[in-house]
Amino acid sequence: MSKLNINTFCLTFSILCLSLAVLMVFGASLNLWEPIQGFSASRQYNDSLGYITLVMVILTFIINGYNQQKVFTVKAITALVLGIAILTPTIINTLRVPVRYPPIHDISTDTTTPPAFVFLDDTRAGAKNSLHYAGQEIADQQHKAFPNVKPLLTSLAQDKAYQKSLQLADKMGWEIVYQDPEQQFFEATAYTPFFHFADDVIVRVSDQSNGSKIDIRSVSRIGRGDRGVNAQRINHFINDFKQTR
Repeated sequence: MSKLNINTFCLTFSILCLSLAVLMVFGASLNLWEPIQGFSASRQYNDSLGYITLVMVILTFIINGYNQQKVFTVKAITALVLGIAILTPTIINTLRVPVRYPPIHDISTDTTTPPAFVFLDDTRAGAKNSLHYAGQEIADQQHKAFPNVKPLLTSLAQDKAYQKSLQLADKMGWEIVYQDPEQQFFEATAYTPFFHFADDVIVRVSDQSNGSKIDIRSVSRIGRGDRGVNAQRINHFINDFKQTR
């Protein structure tokens, strides 16, 4: 195989591997398969794609050197970069200090009287987890792992806080599936940017003497644990609410 062909083949192969790796992550967003299928495939095959790409790059360097050609070519170096890109999630996880999250998937700012879903129920598409709150055991684990998840207190009147919450949820890309302006709560479905996992959210606004209180509950449809995603979503909403005028 000529120098031109081996380098072209190496680059083409690496592009194909990267495309497969990306497709496993975002395929569910394109309705090609269920999120858990893409997630499982990525966990099983992503590293293999990256290592195979690196092996191909090494062989290309060896063949170039054997043919007494310039070992480092633009195409081969680009293929090397793509191989490293495929392995980036693994590299990051290896370097990152591991965080142990409790095996819970239901997070609420109010664990005593958590907002109760009315429209969404256990028949929602792809759901393996119930929307029934598990009680004190899950509350104790949440308080220990996420002590900063608390109700949002605002000086806004109840109706204004409700409307602002609706606007913010829409801005964050949540799919609002039910609204109750009288009871001042709404339900929505939020999707994770990677693998397109669906989490169901309810936002409840209640009247207070000096303003209003906003409670948020976020529940994953599948998975025993959520790796902190629901708590992060709630805190993101609260922080954006405080910063938005």
